[in-house]
Amino acid sequence: MTLSLSGYVIAPKSTSRIVALDLTPLAADFPAPSREAWIALVEKTLKGGSLESLTRRSYDGSPTEALYTASPLQPDTVRFDLVRSQGEGRWDVRTILDPPDPATANAHALHDLENGANSLLLRIDPTGRDGVAVASADDMGRVLAGVETELAPVALDAGFLGVQAARWLDQAAKSAPRAKLGLHLDPLSAFARSGASPGPIAYHVAEAAALAAQLRETYPDATAFLASGAVAHEAGGTEAQELAVMLAAATAYLRALDEAQAPACEAAALIVLGLTVDGEYFDTLAKLRAARALWRRLCAALEITSPARIEARSSRRMMSRLDPWVNLLRLTSAGFGAAVGGAHAIVLEPFTQPLGRPTPFARRQARNAQLVLMEESGLARVADPAGGAWFLEAQTDQLARAAWSLFQQIEAAGGLAQALCSGLVAGWVQTGRAALTADLASGTRKLVGVTVFRNPDEAPVAVEAYDLSDVPKPLPQPPLAGEASRCPPLPPWRAAEAFERGATG
Repeated sequence: MTLSLSGYVIAPKSTSRIVALDLTPLAADFPAPSREAWIALVEKTLKGGSLESLTRRSYDGSPTEALYTASPLQPDTVRFDLVRSQGEGRWDVRTILDPPDPATANAHALHDLENGANSLLLRIDPTGRDGVAVASADDMGRVLAGVETELAPVALDAGFLGVQAARWLDQAAKSAPRAKLGLHLDPLSAFARSGASPGPIAYHVAEAAALAAQLRETYPDATAFLASGAVAHEAGGTEAQELAVMLAAATAYLRALDEAQAPACEAAALIVLGLTVDGEYFDTLAKLRAARALWRRLCAALEITSPARIEARSSRRMMSRLDPWVNLLRLTSAGFGAAVGGAHAIVLEPFTQPLGRPTPFARRQARNAQLVLMEESGLARVADPAGGAWFLEAQTDQLARAAWSLFQQIEAAGGLAQALCSGLVAGWVQTGRAALTADLASGTRKLVGVTVFRNPDEAPVAVEAYDLSDVPKPLPQPPLAGEASRCPPLPPWRAAEAFERGATG
């Protein structure tokens, strides 16, 4: 008795031989189809309709065709390489800390790290409404008590408090040279989201760069800036707009680091690229691959070499309050796209995020979704699995080119801060959001669980309620010299909001 396996015959045990077979491919008896023959068959099926009718366009205007075949790459196309962050088959499973009480945040941190997470994203809000009420170095120490920063990276999300929070984190890390800190200084995103800055925005960028230059020798494994385009996405912008804002932010922070006397090659290593990921995982794949291409081209222009580091956060705009269980599917698809796209750190929001702070169950789901994708599906074991796929290579190239063109417009306007102040970026985002809103209203674009396949008997989900009366009021920040900068704000928006108003479970 023999068993055929992968083109070989395994002989009976008594012979202990493996004999190669001369197999004929199944397609050998059929003629190779031509593109023309395929088009003729499709047009026959469409009963006179054109192949162009099957082409759809993204909100950036790039076409998605019905068929892709091998074609010569453009001479100036940048290859889309993938660099792993934590060795074979792994990425950084990053969990969010946002309960108002520092002691509760510490309990969450230790529990998550003991149960599969390997890094933390500490969301700070001294009022306790949208994050942990950290207002001093002592508070930071309470949050991170028992956390070994040499083993578990700690990243911050602190808005305009970024520099102060980074100083508190420095004190908590106690100058341990191998501490893996992600300061995530990103005053430009805070400015774009709120529409104003306390004092000139240029001051905040310069202050952040000065601190980054100061701490780079103390913490050689730390990163300083998060150059993120998420604010454009969450306000309704397109993929190319998000990438352009990300690259413009990176350029602004590199300039600031240069002025702070940080060498260019070291400055690039201090920057993490921040992007959102959503349920449209092909778009996510192309976006993350395009981000590497754009970063590589920027580094080439600066005559430096530095690999891209990407932190991918799940999109809040894709989440819904209606039938929130569907958010689990959206988050899993987002995690899939981020992992296959090669993100170095992935942050998945709990599925209850639009409703309130998560219960232990929701936190576990956010963590375990990544662990299943990593450990059971093994998504990171193959380097760049999208590489060579004609469709994805074409989409990546188109998206990178569209984003580079928008980036050039931002630079021509004087850089990201000026492009925000002038309303250039807000105008782009408003146009993208209007197109998406129109498609949702007409039914051209559908939201599962919201506009289609609504579950009338959806089970309610629980959220945590915290008493904020015990949170001490934050001390007022001293005013900064100079007039406050202002820009048209890019407030966060969710696609399901218009359909949730007045709806009942």
